[in-house]
Amino acid sequence: MAKKPMVAAEECSAQVTSEQTVESFPNSEVQLGSLTISRALPVRNRRLVGPWCFLDRFGPVTFTDGKPMDVAPHPHIGLQTVTWLLDGEVLHDDSLGCEAVVRPGGVNVMTAGQGIAHAEQTPAENSGGLNGVQLWVALPNVHRDIAPSFESFAELTTTEKRGGAIRVFAGTLGGVSSPTRHYSELVGADLEIHAGESLELGLAADYEHALLVLRGDCTIEYRPLQAEALHYLGTRRTSACLGSSSGARVLLIGGPPFPEKILMWWNFVARTAEEIVQARTDWEGRRRFGEVTAYGGPRLVAPTLARFARPNPLS
Repeated sequence: MAKKPMVAAEECSAQVTSEQTVESFPNSEVQLGSLTISRALPVRNRRLVGPWCFLDRFGPVTFTDGKPMDVAPHPHIGLQTVTWLLDGEVLHDDSLGCEAVVRPGGVNVMTAGQGIAHAEQTPAENSGGLNGVQLWVALPNVHRDIAPSFESFAELTTTEKRGGAIRVFAGTLGGVSSPTRHYSELVGADLEIHAGESLELGLAADYEHALLVLRGDCTIEYRPLQAEALHYLGTRRTSACLGSSSGARVLLIGGPPFPEKILMWWNFVARTAEEIVQARTDWEGRRRFGEVTAYGGPRLVAPTLARFARPNPLS
C-alpha cells in the first residue's frame, strides 16, 4: 500500500452556528516587508464563512517612493482571488497574459481552477497610498478543475440607502448583484454608514455572515464592533442594523455553509494531500501553471511539504 504523503496543510470545514449571534475572532498579524497584514480568515474556530476561506486586510499605508506591495509570481489551484480597495492601486499580471490595475470602486477576480500563476504589485504610477482587502473563494468540487480565467471591472454600482451606501463586489445583496462570476452562492459587499446614522440590511436567512470593520466605528444592534476582528453573525438572520457615530466602512461576507471539507496549503485549495503534492511538483518543475512574463524578477519558490505553509499575504 502506498504511503500517504505528509503535508502540513490546514483542514477547513464549515463550523456553523445555527442561530443569530455575534462571535468575535481577533485577526492575526502577518508581515510582508514593511506592509502589515491583518488576517481575518482562516482563524482558529472559524475556517470558513460560506465559501469564503481567506481574508487579508492590508493598510492603510502612505508612501513617497518604492512599492509597499510586491508579490512575485506564485501558483494557485481550486480557488478564486478577489481584490477590493479603499485607497491606492494594485497591478495584476498572470500567466494567461492578463494585466489590470484595480482601483477603489473596482474589483479584480481571478479564477485559478486547475492552475494559474500571478503577481501583484504597486504600479509605478500610483497615488502614494494602499488600503484594501484580498479574499479567496473556495471553488466547489464540481468546478474546481475548470480552466483558469481573469476578469476586472473598473467601477461597480454604488447603491445609496437611507443611512449609507452599499457596493456589492461579489454575489447579491438587497437585489443588487455584482457582475463578477462565481460558482457558489455568496455575498461580498462594502458597506458605508454615514456619521450619526444607521443602515438597515436585508440578509438571506440560509446564509452565514461575517463583518470586518474597515474604517471608523460601527455597531450592530447597538453592540460595538471592535476593529481588527472578524465578527461572525451565524445563520437564520434576515436583517441587521449597523450604526456609526463618526462614519464607517464595513466589509460583509457570507454564503450558505460550504458543504465540502477543504485542505489549504500555501496558495493551494485542494481536497487531498496528493493533489497538493502534485501541484507543488508541477510548480517547481515549471509545468501546468505557465509563466508570468510581465513581472521583472524571479518567481516564488514553494515551501517544503513538511512545513506548515501559510498563504502569502496579498496572494
